Parts: sequence; C-alpha cells; structure tokens
Amino acid sequence: MPSDSIAAVERGPRANSQIKVEDAISVLSGHYGPFEDAPRLDPAHEVVLTILSQHTSDTNSARAFRLLMDRFGTLEAVAAAGTADIETAISPGGLARVKAPRIRQVLNLVLQLNGSLDLSFLREMPLDDAKAWLRQLPGIGPKSAGIILSFSLGRPAMAIDAHIYRVCRRLGLIGPKVNTEKAHEVLEAAVAPEQVFPFHVSFITHGRQVCKAHRPRCLECVVAHGCPSRDQFIDDGPEAAPPGGSRQRGAKSPMPHSLATGEVKT
Repeated sequence: MPSDSIAAVERGPRANSQIKVEDAISVLSGHYGPFEDAPRLDPAHEVVLTILSQHTSDTNSARAFRLLMDRFGTLEAVAAAGTADIETAISPGGLARVKAPRIRQVLNLVLQLNGSLDLSFLREMPLDDAKAWLRQLPGIGPKSAGIILSFSLGRPAMAIDAHIYRVCRRLGLIGPKVNTEKAHEVLEAAVAPEQVFPFHVSFITHGRQVCKAHRPRCLECVVAHGCPSRDQFIDDGPEAAPPGGSRQRGAKSPMPHSLATGEVKT
C-alpha cells in the first residue's frame, strides 16, 4: 500500500465502530487465547523490565533483564552500581546508554521516596493515585504505568502501545483526534475492569500479527466484519493470509511483555 494511503487511513475521518468493544475483546481473546502463563514480577522488577522494554522487542528486553539480574543479583545492588556497569550489563537489549542512567535514577528515586524498593503499597492505593505515583518516576508515562500496575499487580490499568492504539483507531473504538495519552482515559472508561487485561493481551497480539501498520491482513481478520477501515485497506490491496497462517486450535499464544519461564530472578 502506498505510504500516503496509509497516512490517509490513519489520520482521516473514522466511521463509528460497527463492533462493541466488549464483543471485540471476546472475539480476539477467543481467537488468540489461551495465553501462556507468565511469571509475574514484583512491581519494582516490573518497573525495570518496563524501562528495558521501551523501544525494543520483548525478546531483547527479557535478555537485558536477565543479564542485569545475573550481574547484580538484586535491584538494591543495581541502584548502588555505577551507570557504566549497568550499561555494560544491559547492552544486548539496545539503547543501553539511555536506559542505564534511567534505571539507576529511578531505583534511587524510589528508595528516596519510599525508603525501600517494595512497591506493593500500590496495590491498595486508588488506581488514579497509583498511576500518578508511578508517573513521577523518570521515563514512566501512561503506558508504562499501566503495564506495571496491570502485569505486576493485576490492577485494571490501561497500557496503550502503538499496536493497541492502531487497532482501536481502525476499529473506530477511539476517534481520529484522540491521542495516545487521551486513549488511556477513553478506553479505561469503556472497558470493564475485569476485561482490561484480556483487552491488552489480545489487542496487542492482533496488532502484531494481523492488523499491522503497513500491510494489515484484513482477509484473515476475525473482527473485520465490524471494522469501518476494512474496505479502504482491501481496496488498496491488503496482504493476503499466508498459507497455514491460522493458529492451531488449542495452542497458547506468548504473553506480551513477559519473561519466559526460568528467566525470573528476583
């Protein structure tokens, strides 16, 4: 598809969605689930993994996290380490020069604010207060705060990344003038608390595998019937479903933003 056609679809007026958000969650969760069980990190370790995951793949961030913990053993040791040593440990994960000082700064700020790296108190705080507390940390915006609260503490906090944002705009679940930060508020209000986690993992998987940025696979999309953008993409010639592209029934999908079993060392 020509790049100007893509831009027109992304920025242009959007018809109202033809599918309710709860129905989209049900269909996508049924199609991509069940998801592999993933070890759940405590909040402080989740903060570090989230920083490492920024602008890189889950594979790279998991590798960097594992190397960091293998090198230092505890987050307290990471906080006390020199920036250069942290950078060396996480270098295979990418953007180490940016992430190493940020990790050190964040851990030391948590120690200063809280007296320890135990962030379990976030579980008991009102959700908006918990998000605000995390967002005072350097590099922790709405998406990162949502990931930490949702993946570590099981709280119904939205974490809208580029994939989820793209899928929601194309489905018309958010309007064309809603930016990523506002999308957190709009979708958190629209999605039932118990559906926030399945929404996140199923929509991000759909964005990665089918509703791609440049060549969405509309012909194999299980929510295409409710997508007001579908005809525009098909008219421009979307990528056809690859041979054998359907997921085997009963197979588990990998959990987005997670560590493989055996990679957790806390």
